[in-house]
Amino acid sequence: MFGKRQANSAALETPKAVKKEQAPVPVQAAAVPMDIRDTSEEYYETKATIFNALFETIDVSALAGMQPQKAREEIRNIVDEIIAIRNVRLSVAEQNQLITEICDDILGYGPLEPLLARDDIADIMVNGAKDVFIETNGKMEKTNIRFRDNQQLMNICQRIVSQVGRRVDEASPICDARLLDGSRVNVIAPPLSIDGPALTIRKFKKDKLTLDDLVNFKSISPAGAKVLQIIGACQCNVVISGGTGSGKTTLLNCLTGFIHPDERIITCEDAAELQLQQPHVVRLETRPPNLEGKGRVTMADLVKNCLRMRPERIIVGEVRGPEAFDLLQAMNTGHDGSMGTLHANSPREGLSRLESMITMGGFSLPARTIREMIVGSVDVIVQAARLRDGSRRITHVTEVLGMEGDVIVTQDLIVYEMDGEDAQGKIIGEHKSTGIARPAFWDRARYFNLEKELAEALDAAGS
Repeated sequence: MFGKRQANSAALETPKAVKKEQAPVPVQAAAVPMDIRDTSEEYYETKATIFNALFETIDVSALAGMQPQKAREEIRNIVDEIIAIRNVRLSVAEQNQLITEICDDILGYGPLEPLLARDDIADIMVNGAKDVFIETNGKMEKTNIRFRDNQQLMNICQRIVSQVGRRVDEASPICDARLLDGSRVNVIAPPLSIDGPALTIRKFKKDKLTLDDLVNFKSISPAGAKVLQIIGACQCNVVISGGTGSGKTTLLNCLTGFIHPDERIITCEDAAELQLQQPHVVRLETRPPNLEGKGRVTMADLVKNCLRMRPERIIVGEVRGPEAFDLLQAMNTGHDGSMGTLHANSPREGLSRLESMITMGGFSLPARTIREMIVGSVDVIVQAARLRDGSRRITHVTEVLGMEGDVIVTQDLIVYEMDGEDAQGKIIGEHKSTGIARPAFWDRARYFNLEKELAEALDAAGS
């Protein structure tokens, strides 16, 4: 069969996908016709057999040089012949599914491709080859998707991280990376992960969410969204606080949408995932150490370097260590409107986390000095939360006012009050103003001619 394909190789575009140096590998017809509809195990065995026969026939490096559509056509033609000779009983739909999966294995992300194509999935969690979970609408569920074996899963993990210049193997078994669309990826490989590679993908929606979308999702009220818009536009220094999966990065993306196009913005991230729309944006990304353990560039290094790049705003994807000190220094030295996110369950806890991260960085400063630095730097804390029904809400918009003794004084402008739940278990609640008519950033809003809109928004939030 494959000798015939080589004889007709003029019909193929250069580079040829069929191997030239090897003699064609004969494929013996199965003694008993196989039907993949019997059990999923038999389906995977059939797929593995066809996949192995395909690999003996094609030149994968040549496929890489083809256009994706042409490569898929070449794979389809060869797989069609293998199926015919092996007398595998397949319907047209089943054969198309098998060919699509094999193409994805060779050219894409294998079994993950259909999950990555779905925009309703927030997270993909792979716990070894056999267990794949997804999160939709705030709830986790197990899928029937699986990998051929742990080696296939590891190959796909390596394919993902290599696209952004990173690696994952036994010598470097932990890796943070991203997909080309900005989706966040974490891989932890054996021997640290006992049951096979563990892959976690935090997906980004193809269409960038806006504050209007958050209003439609009831994450914030229309009046609250207007307050956040003014906070973003009038160069308040903002810290977005929240737990894992609460929507911090999405909210940060929304707030950056109100930055003036003329401002120079520099972003610092472990894995570049922010999607800023302004024309003057410099994106920086940390770097892990190389094989010799050298060359590491930390978040603190990036934030320090930002100060030499004439930024007007510095955006830190996530503050989790000593870079907190450098970010506060930037906020306090003329880089108004800087923003960052951190993990905390309340605005008050967020302030404590900032203090502890600075202390962990080895800065031997008195506690009061650190708190004064926080007060002089942070204007607003926006708290995000994922509620028990899976919904995401902005629960607090809180100002940092000053110090009373050794205690940082804050005041809530908008809070989310839960009133109970409906018959389907969905949380019922609403965003309410605390009655503060003139917040501490009033003068800043007036400087940008936004004080009237701020007053109207706060009045609407209280009604």
